[in-house]
Amino acid sequence: MPAAAFGLLPFAVYVLLFLALPTLIAVGTGFVGNDGGFTLDTVAALGDPVVLAAFGSSIWLSALTAIIGAVVGALVCYALLGARTGGALRSTVDSLSSVIAQFGGAMLAFAFTATIGIQGMVTLLLQERLGIDIFADGVWLYELPGLVLPYIYFQVPLMIITFMPALASLKTTWAEANATLGGTARTYWLRIGLPVLAPSFLGSLLLLFANAFSSYATAATLTSQGAQIVPLQIRSALTSETMLGRENLAGALSLGMILVMTVVMIGYSRLQSRAARWQR
Repeated sequence: MPAAAFGLLPFAVYVLLFLALPTLIAVGTGFVGNDGGFTLDTVAALGDPVVLAAFGSSIWLSALTAIIGAVVGALVCYALLGARTGGALRSTVDSLSSVIAQFGGAMLAFAFTATIGIQGMVTLLLQERLGIDIFADGVWLYELPGLVLPYIYFQVPLMIITFMPALASLKTTWAEANATLGGTARTYWLRIGLPVLAPSFLGSLLLLFANAFSSYATAATLTSQGAQIVPLQIRSALTSETMLGRENLAGALSLGMILVMTVVMIGYSRLQSRAARWQR
């Protein structure tokens, strides 16, 4: 073994102990029955209407917030093209995006509750000053639709972080060649800019989907009733008093999530490989 390979040993041990081994244990429990023997009954439960509805809700929430986050984030990146690289504006946006993209979990849920919750500052202000009741049709913040805003909150900055390098890699010589040949700005974006950026944009979109699909803490803190998405279904299988004896269902649900994430990340990897050709 080359001496340089020993530098990867700590990382390999970390991946084995904190990624590979927990994944194998989580998925493996889905094939173990209550008697400790091998069974496919738990995996077959993935076809249950309730489980399918949870996967449908997770995919819907992830896709919606990924699309909104990707479009808004791409527009912000486009607006930042006019800012000087390394300047105050670009550095500030990059720093804020890096912080906000990691601001999730219970802290984010509390921030939204304090802001637009039933007794939130903005909620009370709208009621007292403008007579607007944002919860007139129900307290949607603590249900599945209420997760859309918190998810978009961290999806947009993540898009800025991942898509800005691709947008910044567009070469000025391409625009100059387009202008020299009589092309317009519309021609440049339709025939050069958008085709070059498409793999990076779609790859970032898939990354945002994966980010939302695997999110747990924000949903667990904000959603108080039911298990409307898969991560909360896993929590219910492990902790709910009404599902005693079906703890191994959590392993089957984890297997379903891993299959979805595998498809998404394979697509992301292939798109990134195509995008890398234009960023050299």
